[in-house]
Amino acid sequence: MSLEQFIKRLDETHSHGPVIGMRVDLTDHSSEAPVHQHYQGQLVLALKGAVTCEVSDAVWMVPPQCSVWIPGGLPHSVRATANARICYLFVQPGAAALPDHCCTLSISSLVRELILHIADAPSDYLAESATGRKAFVLLEELAQMPIERLHLPISNEPRLRRISKMLSGNPADRRTLADWGRVVAMSERSLARLVRQETGLTFGRWRQQFHLIVALRQLSSGQSVQRVADELGYESVTAFITMFKKSVGMPPAKYFAKRLGST
Repeated sequence: MSLEQFIKRLDETHSHGPVIGMRVDLTDHSSEAPVHQHYQGQLVLALKGAVTCEVSDAVWMVPPQCSVWIPGGLPHSVRATANARICYLFVQPGAAALPDHCCTLSISSLVRELILHIADAPSDYLAESATGRKAFVLLEELAQMPIERLHLPISNEPRLRRISKMLSGNPADRRTLADWGRVVAMSERSLARLVRQETGLTFGRWRQQFHLIVALRQLSSGQSVQRVADELGYESVTAFITMFKKSVGMPPAKYFAKRLGST
Protein backbone atom coordinates (compact mmCIF):
# COMPACT_ATOMS: atom_id res chain seq x y z
CA MET A 1 0.00 0.00 0.00
CA SER A 2 1.36 3.44 -0.92
CA LEU A 3 1.41 6.38 1.48
CA GLU A 4 -1.28 8.12 -0.58
CA GLN A 5 -3.57 5.06 -0.44
CA PHE A 6 -3.01 4.69 3.30
CA ILE A 7 -3.90 8.30 4.08
CA LYS A 8 -7.05 8.01 1.98
CA ARG A 9 -8.02 4.91 3.97
CA LEU A 10 -7.42 6.73 7.24
CA ASP A 11 -9.49 9.69 6.03
CA GLU A 12 -12.39 7.33 5.31
CA THR A 13 -12.31 5.77 8.79
CA HIS A 14 -15.23 6.95 10.93
CA SER A 15 -15.02 7.43 14.68
CA HIS A 16 -16.90 9.27 17.41
CA GLY A 17 -13.83 9.33 19.63
CA PRO A 18 -11.50 12.33 20.05
CA VAL A 19 -8.56 10.59 18.35
CA ILE A 20 -7.97 7.59 16.10
CA GLY A 21 -4.81 6.18 14.65
CA MET A 22 -3.24 3.60 12.36
CA ARG A 23 0.24 2.26 11.62
CA VAL A 24 1.80 1.87 8.20
CA ASP A 25 4.95 0.01 7.11
CA LEU A 26 6.19 1.21 3.75
CA THR A 27 7.90 -1.03 1.22
CA ASP A 28 11.51 -0.77 0.09
CA HIS A 29 10.98 2.46 -1.84
CA SER A 30 10.19 6.00 -0.76
CA SER A 31 6.56 7.10 -0.89
CA GLU A 32 4.72 10.40 -1.14
CA ALA A 33 1.20 11.68 -0.57
CA PRO A 34 0.70 14.83 -2.68
CA VAL A 35 -0.94 18.00 -1.39
CA HIS A 36 -4.11 17.25 0.60
CA GLN A 37 -5.83 18.34 3.80
CA HIS A 38 -8.00 16.92 6.59
CA TYR A 39 -10.86 18.23 8.69
CA GLN A 40 -9.13 16.87 11.79
CA GLY A 41 -5.65 17.71 13.01
CA GLN A 42 -3.04 15.15 11.98
CA LEU A 43 -0.04 13.87 13.91
CA VAL A 44 2.62 11.91 12.02
CA LEU A 45 5.02 9.88 14.21
CA ALA A 46 8.13 8.36 12.63
CA LEU A 47 8.98 5.04 14.30
CA LYS A 48 11.67 4.16 11.76
CA GLY A 49 13.10 6.11 8.85
CA ALA A 50 12.11 9.73 8.34
CA VAL A 51 9.16 11.78 7.14
CA THR A 52 9.09 15.26 5.62
CA CYS A 53 5.95 17.35 5.55
CA GLU A 54 5.69 20.40 3.31
CA VAL A 55 3.23 23.25 3.82
CA SER A 56 3.06 26.54 1.94
CA ASP A 57 5.86 28.27 3.84
CA ALA A 58 8.05 25.52 5.31
CA VAL A 59 9.33 21.97 5.12
CA TRP A 60 9.10 20.05 8.41
CA MET A 61 11.44 17.17 9.24
CA VAL A 62 10.35 14.17 11.33
CA PRO A 63 13.31 11.96 12.36
CA PRO A 64 12.72 8.73 14.32
CA GLN A 65 10.79 9.21 17.59
CA CYS A 66 9.64 12.69 16.60
CA SER A 67 6.30 13.73 15.17
CA VAL A 68 4.92 16.56 13.10
CA TRP A 69 1.64 18.19 14.08
CA ILE A 70 -0.49 19.48 11.18
CA PRO A 71 -3.59 21.49 12.18
CA GLY A 72 -6.88 20.63 10.51
CA GLY A 73 -7.61 22.33 7.20
CA LEU A 74 -3.94 23.02 6.40
CA PRO A 75 -2.92 21.84 2.91
CA HIS A 76 0.24 19.73 3.06
CA SER A 77 2.16 16.93 1.41
CA VAL A 78 3.96 14.05 3.14
CA ARG A 79 7.00 12.10 1.96
CA ALA A 80 8.64 9.13 3.70
CA THR A 81 11.97 7.36 3.23
CA ALA A 82 12.16 3.76 2.07
CA ASN A 83 11.21 1.12 4.65
CA ALA A 84 9.78 3.74 7.00
CA ARG A 85 7.44 2.76 9.83
CA ILE A 86 4.92 5.48 10.58
CA CYS A 87 2.05 5.99 12.98
CA TYR A 88 -0.77 8.42 12.13
CA LEU A 89 -3.24 10.06 14.48
CA PHE A 90 -6.30 12.10 13.57
CA VAL A 91 -7.38 14.47 16.35
CA GLN A 92 -10.89 15.92 16.34
CA PRO A 93 -11.09 19.74 16.35
CA GLY A 94 -10.98 21.13 19.88
CA ALA A 95 -10.07 17.78 21.45
CA ALA A 96 -6.58 18.85 22.54
CA ALA A 97 -4.70 22.07 23.33
CA LEU A 98 -2.32 21.65 20.42
CA PRO A 99 -0.69 24.50 18.42
CA ASP A 100 -2.63 26.23 15.64
CA HIS A 101 0.43 25.98 13.40
CA CYS A 102 2.54 23.18 11.95
CA CYS A 103 5.41 22.10 14.20
CA THR A 104 7.72 19.21 15.08
CA LEU A 105 7.10 17.66 18.51
CA SER A 106 9.53 15.52 20.47
CA ILE A 107 7.71 12.46 21.81
CA SER A 108 8.23 10.94 25.27
CA SER A 109 8.21 7.17 25.86
CA LEU A 110 4.81 7.42 27.58
CA VAL A 111 3.21 9.34 24.72
CA ARG A 112 4.75 6.98 22.18
CA GLU A 113 3.22 3.94 23.89
CA LEU A 114 -0.17 5.66 24.13
CA ILE A 115 -0.03 6.52 20.42
CA LEU A 116 0.78 2.92 19.54
CA HIS A 117 -2.09 1.68 21.72
CA ILE A 118 -4.59 4.02 20.02
CA ALA A 119 -3.26 3.04 16.60
CA ASP A 120 -3.82 -0.65 17.35
CA ALA A 121 -7.24 -0.20 18.97
CA PRO A 122 -10.59 -0.31 17.11
CA SER A 123 -11.62 3.16 15.96
CA ASP A 124 -15.15 2.83 17.41
CA TYR A 125 -14.08 2.76 21.08
CA LEU A 126 -16.33 4.30 23.73
CA ALA A 127 -15.29 7.28 25.84
CA GLU A 128 -15.75 5.33 29.09
CA SER A 129 -13.75 2.33 27.86
CA ALA A 130 -10.08 1.66 28.73
CA THR A 131 -9.09 2.91 25.26
CA GLY A 132 -11.22 6.04 25.74
CA ARG A 133 -9.48 6.82 29.02
CA LYS A 134 -6.07 6.30 27.42
CA ALA A 135 -7.07 8.59 24.56
CA PHE A 136 -7.91 11.31 27.10
CA VAL A 137 -4.49 10.94 28.79
CA LEU A 138 -2.75 10.87 25.41
CA LEU A 139 -4.25 14.18 24.32
CA GLU A 140 -3.40 15.83 27.64
CA GLU A 141 0.20 14.60 27.50
CA LEU A 142 0.60 15.40 23.80
CA ALA A 143 -0.15 19.06 24.48
CA GLN A 144 2.88 19.14 26.84
CA MET A 145 5.43 17.78 24.36
CA PRO A 146 8.33 20.15 23.55
CA ILE A 147 8.56 21.75 20.12
CA GLU A 148 11.78 21.20 18.13
CA ARG A 149 13.07 23.55 15.44
CA LEU A 150 13.36 20.97 12.69
CA HIS A 151 11.93 22.94 9.81
CA LEU A 152 13.14 24.88 6.81
CA PRO A 153 11.32 28.13 5.97
CA ILE A 154 10.53 28.30 2.26
CA SER A 155 9.04 30.96 0.04
CA ASN A 156 6.90 31.18 -3.08
CA GLU A 157 8.94 34.19 -4.23
CA PRO A 158 10.09 33.09 -7.74
CA ARG A 159 13.79 33.93 -7.31
CA LEU A 160 14.05 32.16 -3.97
CA ARG A 161 12.10 29.21 -5.34
CA ARG A 162 14.67 28.97 -8.12
CA ILE A 163 17.58 28.98 -5.67
CA SER A 164 15.83 26.43 -3.46
CA LYS A 165 15.17 24.13 -6.40
CA MET A 166 18.78 24.34 -7.58
CA LEU A 167 20.11 23.60 -4.09
CA SER A 168 17.73 20.66 -3.76
CA GLY A 169 19.14 19.26 -6.97
CA ASN A 170 22.71 19.77 -5.77
CA PRO A 171 22.97 20.17 -1.96
CA ALA A 172 26.77 20.41 -2.25
CA ASP A 173 26.51 23.68 -4.21
CA ARG A 174 28.67 26.17 -2.29
CA ARG A 175 28.07 29.31 -4.30
CA THR A 176 28.21 32.51 -2.26
CA LEU A 177 25.33 34.93 -1.83
CA ALA A 178 26.97 37.18 -4.45
CA ASP A 179 27.11 34.23 -6.87
CA TRP A 180 23.43 33.47 -6.31
CA GLY A 181 22.65 37.14 -6.80
CA ARG A 182 24.12 36.93 -10.28
CA VAL A 183 22.05 33.81 -10.99
CA VAL A 184 18.78 35.63 -10.19
CA ALA A 185 19.88 39.07 -11.44
CA MET A 186 20.01 40.77 -8.04
CA SER A 187 22.70 42.53 -6.06
CA GLU A 188 24.14 40.68 -3.09
CA ARG A 189 22.62 43.20 -0.70
CA SER A 190 19.16 43.02 -2.29
CA LEU A 191 19.18 39.22 -2.25
CA ALA A 192 20.29 39.15 1.39
CA ARG A 193 17.41 41.47 2.26
CA LEU A 194 14.93 39.34 0.28
CA VAL A 195 16.04 36.09 1.95
CA ARG A 196 15.66 37.56 5.44
CA GLN A 197 12.32 39.14 4.55
CA GLU A 198 10.91 35.87 3.17
CA THR A 199 12.41 33.33 5.60
CA GLY A 200 13.37 35.26 8.72
CA LEU A 201 16.95 33.95 8.39
CA THR A 202 20.21 35.08 6.86
CA PHE A 203 21.20 33.18 3.72
CA GLY A 204 24.01 31.38 5.58
CA ARG A 205 21.69 30.30 8.38
CA TRP A 206 19.01 29.24 5.90
CA ARG A 207 21.47 27.10 3.92
CA GLN A 208 22.75 25.51 7.14
CA GLN A 209 19.18 24.63 8.11
CA PHE A 210 18.67 23.19 4.62
CA HIS A 211 21.75 21.01 5.11
CA LEU A 212 20.43 19.87 8.50
CA ILE A 213 17.07 18.83 7.02
CA VAL A 214 18.78 16.91 4.21
CA ALA A 215 21.22 15.31 6.65
CA LEU A 216 18.49 14.15 9.02
CA ARG A 217 16.56 12.61 6.18
CA GLN A 218 19.57 10.82 4.68
CA LEU A 219 20.94 9.59 8.02
CA SER A 220 17.48 8.34 9.00
CA SER A 221 17.34 6.28 5.82
CA GLY A 222 20.60 4.53 6.76
CA GLN A 223 23.28 6.50 4.91
CA SER A 224 26.65 6.86 6.62
CA VAL A 225 27.91 10.13 8.09
CA GLN A 226 30.79 10.09 5.60
CA ARG A 227 28.47 9.79 2.60
CA VAL A 228 26.11 12.49 3.84
CA ALA A 229 29.03 14.84 4.53
CA ASP A 230 30.28 14.25 0.97
CA GLU A 231 26.83 14.79 -0.58
CA LEU A 232 26.47 18.10 1.25
CA GLY A 233 29.88 19.31 0.11
CA TYR A 234 31.64 19.45 3.48
CA GLU A 235 35.44 19.40 3.32
CA SER A 236 35.61 16.82 6.10
CA VAL A 237 33.41 14.64 8.28
CA THR A 238 34.55 16.73 11.25
CA ALA A 239 33.18 19.91 9.67
CA PHE A 240 29.85 18.20 9.02
CA ILE A 241 29.63 16.85 12.58
CA THR A 242 30.41 20.33 13.93
CA MET A 243 27.48 21.78 11.93
CA PHE A 244 25.16 18.99 13.06
CA LYS A 245 26.12 19.36 16.73
CA LYS A 246 25.71 23.12 16.59
CA SER A 247 22.21 22.69 15.15
CA VAL A 248 20.77 19.94 17.41
CA GLY A 249 23.10 19.92 20.41
CA MET A 250 24.83 16.59 19.83
CA PRO A 251 26.75 14.71 17.11
CA PRO A 252 24.87 12.42 14.67
CA ALA A 253 25.78 9.11 16.37
CA LYS A 254 24.58 10.29 19.78
CA TYR A 255 21.48 11.97 18.33
CA PHE A 256 20.27 8.81 16.58
CA ALA A 257 21.27 6.54 19.46
CA LYS A 258 19.04 8.65 21.69
CA ARG A 259 16.21 8.65 19.15
CA LEU A 260 16.34 4.95 18.47
CA GLY A 261 16.99 3.83 22.03
CA SER A 262 13.30 3.39 22.77
CA THR A 263 12.26 1.65 19.55
